[in-house]
Amino acid sequence: MTVYYVNSATGSDRNGGTGQNSAFATLSKVESLKLKPGDSVLLAKGSVFNEQFDIKYSGSESAPIKIGSYGTGAAPVIHSSGDGIHSLYASNIVIENLKISNIGGSGIYGGSVTNWTVRDVEIAKTGLSENAGAVTFRSSKNVTVEDSKISGVKGDGFWIEKVDGVKLLNNTVTSANGSTADAVQVNDSGNILIKGNHLDQTDASTPKGVIALVRATNAVVEDNVLTGGGFGISAPAGKNVAIRDNDISGYHGYSWSFAVGLGDQGNARDYDISGNHIHDGAWGVAVSGPSGASYTRTNIKVHDNVFDDLSQAALKVDRPASGSFYNNTIETGTKATSISPAIVDAHTFTVKGNHTVANVETAQANPVAKTAAVTEASADPAVVAVHDNLKIFTDTGDAHRGNLLENDSSDNDTLVLRRFGDETVGKHGLTLTGEYGDIHVDREGNYAYTLDETKLPDHSGHVSESFSYGINDGSSHHSDGDTLTVFIHLDGLLS
Repeated sequence: MTVYYVNSATGSDRNGGTGQNSAFATLSKVESLKLKPGDSVLLAKGSVFNEQFDIKYSGSESAPIKIGSYGTGAAPVIHSSGDGIHSLYASNIVIENLKISNIGGSGIYGGSVTNWTVRDVEIAKTGLSENAGAVTFRSSKNVTVEDSKISGVKGDGFWIEKVDGVKLLNNTVTSANGSTADAVQVNDSGNILIKGNHLDQTDASTPKGVIALVRATNAVVEDNVLTGGGFGISAPAGKNVAIRDNDISGYHGYSWSFAVGLGDQGNARDYDISGNHIHDGAWGVAVSGPSGASYTRTNIKVHDNVFDDLSQAALKVDRPASGSFYNNTIETGTKATSISPAIVDAHTFTVKGNHTVANVETAQANPVAKTAAVTEASADPAVVAVHDNLKIFTDTGDAHRGNLLENDSSDNDTLVLRRFGDETVGKHGLTLTGEYGDIHVDREGNYAYTLDETKLPDHSGHVSESFSYGINDGSSHHSDGDTLTVFIHLDGLLS
């Protein structure tokens, strides 16, 4: 395990290179060595190297080859008309504490490599082509980049393609420039963790977006701050993708701009989009795709997010999809959903238990305010729910295939809803929307009533509201309707 020293100012390639006072002068001298597992190459701080550094040999898992720095002062800098650091087939490499700038290609390029860690590296002003990422890995396995900074580059900040095992942790990308440039582009890869990064495309020239996650398998994108760009996270196709606890804002420029988008470049399955704060943009979550494409979009869950200051709806679903939109908080002035009639009629994408608040910041400080009243159903199909603050006032109409009440009557304390069958309601149930809240009835007749405090005229006394339900007999084209008016007693319900 040998440590080699390289100093561009005081070194000489005639030296032995194994001591600070006998350092090499160039990276090409290091390339001529046959590095072994456990060896280190340390570049003197303050040095400037005007050449590409090729890493040709591999370390081992227990003894990787390390490329780093020594001394005091500014980090050593690599300039090159090609790549900064370039490698094919090398495994078990650690690169740390360097600066790479004014590069014609990628700051770091790895092809068919395994077990690479890049940490505390600064990369700036790379790329003569928009097709090169500042950090590029292709056809590789187990790549980690952490605590690094990328700024003012041409092309993508990260370009990751066909890599199994990707970790991008606590990095900063500012201004990945170009009409096809994203801060992060990950294609056809699996076992991905993108966490704790600050990615800002606000001042990039004609940026495409922030994160493009294309055909990913087993991916987690969490705890990131994403700003600017034409979109926040594009995850157009993939399987088992979690997008959670991110702050996504400032995405503008196109009528289709979205915080999270999926479904337009292949099949999308098992997505969990939760805990995100989505604001200052166009669409929130967009489930869409090209006309005529036969892509499937299944089990898309969008829940427990906060949406505010959007010019379009928090949720857009305009292509066949199955999933749910629930327990989200939406600020007044932002439309909750835009779902095509065909999807609504198919009952494949449920909407329930969402909350509208006058001010998101206030609601986040006081979680009780956004869920003023929710009544859960019991498992007993005969008497499905009891709540003293929600009482039947009237039930009118002669629905051909079942009124809302089981026996068209009620006492003062019990709301008994008909146990609808598949033919009438469908397996995903029915949501009745009123002036102050909504009632969701599932296929078993169980119900949940959600009251939106911000829509009430005051917080005392009582209000009543009506819910209408219409049915169509199908083959006989016989339509009927039923109206349920409920009395909501506010005393003691709201604090």
